[in-house]
Amino acid sequence: MANVCLISEKKYFIVSSLVRQLEDCGHVVTYANCKLNELEKALEDAQLTIFYVEDADIQGFTQIKDAIVESNIPFVIMGDSNPIEEIRAMMPVQFIKKEFHRPINLKESCELLDGFLQEETCLYKKKILVVDDSGAALRSIKSWLEDKYQIILANSGAMAIKYMVMKRPDLVLLDYEMPVCDGRQVLEMIRSESDLADIPVIFLTNKNDRESVTKVTALKPEGYLLKTVEPVKIVMAIDNFFEKKKWEF
Repeated sequence: MANVCLISEKKYFIVSSLVRQLEDCGHVVTYANCKLNELEKALEDAQLTIFYVEDADIQGFTQIKDAIVESNIPFVIMGDSNPIEEIRAMMPVQFIKKEFHRPINLKESCELLDGFLQEETCLYKKKILVVDDSGAALRSIKSWLEDKYQIILANSGAMAIKYMVMKRPDLVLLDYEMPVCDGRQVLEMIRSESDLADIPVIFLTNKNDRESVTKVTALKPEGYLLKTVEPVKIVMAIDNFFEKKKWEF
């Protein structure tokens, strides 16, 4: 699922049809006309901007061009050939990802856009490394989170450290009770490596006795969640963690 900002001077029939088809593919589409204040709000969470243009609409585009370029969001143009050529002349060459000239086959266009959005969403998704020696637990946690996040699984502390050295995750969800190297020891290793020390770690475990919690508190994990909590609350806690990080400077 991705967030799409769809802009046009008027809500033409083809625009309404495009909105429906993209929503049928599971994407969230926000429509905006060529008013700057409305557009800026619609661009806030977008992963793709689509501008539909007909011959008479080019003046509206000139008023919002700078906001679109500054957003640095992938940009697609659909519509009449003449205004598309004018828009192309106004925009940085690398900025326009795709052009669809009339007559437009909506079904084929939406399939192409959906494929592009799936790739873009994967790039934009936060990477969460889930570390647990239980295969069943890994599969369950993955199923809770994979719609929103890119999930990487590791069934041991050694595997987790090896991954982190190669590719830095945005968050580690770490089990406490694991053989050979338990969660506390894994967190100690993470904190002792200068390149890894600032990677956020949240414990997700069944271990809730005071002694265990006290031992890891000194290592300053970002949170301590129990697996017995409802999955929706675990997902909410992770969403809140990333939302809070957005406002840290």
